[in-house]
Formats: sequence, structure tokens, C-alpha cells
Amino acid sequence: MMQTPALLATVLAALWTVVPQAASSDDKKPAPQPPGAASEEYRVGPGDKLRIEVYKDPQLSQSVQVRPDGKITLPLVGDLEATGRTPLELREALAKSLKEYITNPTVTVIVVEALASQVFVMGEVSKPGPIQIYGPTTIVQVLAMAGGFKEFANTKDVQVLRPNGNGVQKIRFNYKEALNAETKPFFVRAGDTVIVP
Repeated sequence: MMQTPALLATVLAALWTVVPQAASSDDKKPAPQPPGAASEEYRVGPGDKLRIEVYKDPQLSQSVQVRPDGKITLPLVGDLEATGRTPLELREALAKSLKEYITNPTVTVIVVEALASQVFVMGEVSKPGPIQIYGPTTIVQVLAMAGGFKEFANTKDVQVLRPNGNGVQKIRFNYKEALNAETKPFFVRAGDTVIVP
């Protein structure tokens, strides 16, 4: 909530840089985006309230809340992992599960209420510990909420530990480079641990 003006500024800055480039298409290939780039979509987390709509099937359409174990339960489908998926990925997983019972199911997933998610910050910051995030939040905003860097922090080698299906992914982040206007914002995800050496 506090970061809304900053988020708005980020979006406006992104639009300002994207729109003029679109007008002059010089056959340039778009640069590959790093993990956590600006195109990062919202990912479902525990406690989120969802509305699942199955077209022309009111019995399968449900309002559900993601359980602490990250799953939702629906008729016919049973338990399904929701945490870490975008609404689009969850929609596709539900449609795939329902194909057994329905011909070409049309599914819509709406995030009705996104509850606060946590990112953990440790190391050379003024206020280490869990940080509540609401919606898309950049690592720079998280570091600001942690009170900023201490005097001897290595801002060029911040590490983000991100849980995934195969264990933990380690992503390096250079704060000095992030201050460059050309750099795409790095968005954190619920469950990330940010380590400032």
C-alpha cells in the first residue's frame, strides 16, 4: 500500500521508455529478460481468495481460498497446487484436469483477494526480517522497506534465494546497476529470501 506511488512511477517510467521505441521499429530483437523482470505476473500465494469460473457449469464454478499447503480443492479435480502459479498457469492446469470430464472446458481464474505475502531480508540492512508485500513489488522497494543498506554492505552482490520445484534458485542482483534507468525492475516473489552480504 505504501509502495503504490513508487509502483505507479515505475509503470509510468516503463511506458515512457516503451512507447517512443514502438514508434521507431528498427528490427531490433528484444533483449532476453532476466528472472524477475518487469513482465513478471502476479503469482498465487497461500491465503489468496480465488474465483474459479467454468463456462456453462455453475456446479464446478467455485470461490476458493488457497490453503496454507498451497493447494485448492475443486469438484472432479480434487487437490491442485496453486501457489507459485500465475492465474493463467492455474487456469491451464484446471482446464487440463477437467478435460477428462468435459469437452473443451473454458476456465477463468480471478484473484478476488490477494493476501499479504512475505519476503525475508537478511544481512547488511538496517531492519532484517520478514517484509510484507502486497502485489507486484521490486527488490529495490523491499530493500527500502528493510531500512536500506548498512555502511559496509556489498550492494553489487545481493543474492535472492527463490524456492522452486527443484530446490532453491540463486539469483544475483546488483543494486548499483538497478539504479540505471535502462535496467528492467527485478520483482520479488512471495517466499524469496534476499541476502545482503
